[in-house]
Amino acid sequence: MKHIIKQVFPKTVPVLAGYLSLGIAFGLLLQSIGYGPGWAFIMSLLVYAGSAQFLAVELLAAGSTLLQVALLTFLINFRHLFYGLSMIERYRGTGIRKAYLIFGLTDETYALLTGFKVPEGMRDRDFYFAITIMHHCYWICGSVIGAAAGSVIPFDTTGIDFVMTALFAILVVEQWKTNSKHLPAILGFAITIGALIIFGADNLLIPTLIVLSFALLCLRPVLDKSEETKEKPEKEGAHG
Repeated sequence: MKHIIKQVFPKTVPVLAGYLSLGIAFGLLLQSIGYGPGWAFIMSLLVYAGSAQFLAVELLAAGSTLLQVALLTFLINFRHLFYGLSMIERYRGTGIRKAYLIFGLTDETYALLTGFKVPEGMRDRDFYFAITIMHHCYWICGSVIGAAAGSVIPFDTTGIDFVMTALFAILVVEQWKTNSKHLPAILGFAITIGALIIFGADNLLIPTLIVLSFALLCLRPVLDKSEETKEKPEKEGAHG
């Protein structure tokens, strides 16, 4: 187990920094509406969805119904459906760990699992599980630290929820640099800007998700073909 942690931990350091910062921000916001470290721990352990947790703080503060919270959480995390589809083959053969791997598939975890190759001599399922559980622990720790700090030190939380937007921007840059397939990112930018112009800032989320999902489904054969074309020369070179 120690050698797995030793090999995997360095790859997770950027997420460690991001999750501690984000978790602390979330914990501070949660504490600001009257929910302490215990609630931060439980929510981060069982919900574990950064953007949805930030949204939940606003909804709880506004007195929203459980149905409203559930619906908006589903819409925000709808993108995970496509993450899951692309991870079916990777998670094959992971046994009883599969349920947790599916639960723990956040944006940052997905970015690392698709951006790094499994270290030589390590089983795929050990690599996936180690990254997933490490990220989860980072998020829980950050959330509890933030809530605990907020309970003893007064903080002005104005604008603190922007840290989630900042992390997404960093992930996009990293994915652009490490992944040769830029079409999904370009589509995301173009469709979002189009939805912003047509529907406005308050109504762009659902149209963007619908159009982007449809576009990616239609273009999946093209994306898969480009990936196969990329892998074929690599394999030929390895045998040459």
